[in-house]
Amino acid sequence: MTTIDLQSREIKPIRNTFDHVARLIGGDKPASRYQEATLGAQPTANFHYRPTWEPQYELFDASRSAIKLADWYVLRDPRQYYYATWTMARARQQEAVEANYQFVDSRRLLAKLPDDVRAAACRVLMPLRHVAWAGNMNNCFIAAYGYGTALTAAATFHSLDHLGIAQYLTRLGLALDEPGVLEAGKNDWTGDPRWQVLRRHAEDTLVVKDPMELFVAQNLAMDGLLYPLIYGAYVDDHLAARGGTPIAMLTSFMPEWFDESSRWVDAVVKAAASASAENKALMSGWARTWGRRAVAALAPVAEIALGAEGQEALARVQETYDARCRKAGLDA
Repeated sequence: MTTIDLQSREIKPIRNTFDHVARLIGGDKPASRYQEATLGAQPTANFHYRPTWEPQYELFDASRSAIKLADWYVLRDPRQYYYATWTMARARQQEAVEANYQFVDSRRLLAKLPDDVRAAACRVLMPLRHVAWAGNMNNCFIAAYGYGTALTAAATFHSLDHLGIAQYLTRLGLALDEPGVLEAGKNDWTGDPRWQVLRRHAEDTLVVKDPMELFVAQNLAMDGLLYPLIYGAYVDDHLAARGGTPIAMLTSFMPEWFDESSRWVDAVVKAAASASAENKALMSGWARTWGRRAVAALAPVAEIALGAEGQEALARVQETYDARCRKAGLDA
């Protein structure tokens, strides 16, 4: 007769996480997937050459920014996004957008839109595809030339979010009208005098060389003013009150994304500014300068969208922006 002796044994891991992660979380203890995917991943040594186009810098060089940090991993994402969690979150949001499109299509709600509402929505929203593209390019720059994977990984995701928003606007345009509406939006962007201040602002941000200044210019100032103005005051309030609720449904991702991503933007700004008085002064100055420029760039757009009510709506958005900067530790 064979006797089987079953015993339970506790297997203790030799270590709980990687050494480079343990050094940044206060010792060898269990780390989250976000921490293991993010912390300590920035290359710091063994670079074989300097960039031939900018030989004054290493391939990865914190001195590209005037912001000084002893530890660049303090710029962590409170959403704790790494590739898997980011894709799962966006997949859920995409499912919600598809459900909205199915609802609107099945009831032919876009066909029932008043003609003036349809035309106004196309006139305001189609040129903004190019603003979203600028946001994509700027965050690609931050991802490429910023320092510390806590910042650059999140900026990579943010760049793809901007690209997705440009695609959502394209899809909306094709749902509202013929393909020519996209060309009309491009023509307005390149030729209509009312759009040229915003166009110049977007193109000026494309040549900002300091990745942290660009972070403030694009993600805090430009997005912080544009999204509440366009998707709040214009789409959700103005258009919806005139029968444009289906358009609000089909752009629901944008304000939801803005609220979510603002948590990351504010956390980065607050962490960088609180590190030193010099950082705070720099970031406060950038927030004021780029905020004022964004307000001036959006003023003609506010008038296109909201008419005589545009400047009042923009002033309210600016007040919210200033309060947001102060809450993040900046001198507004």
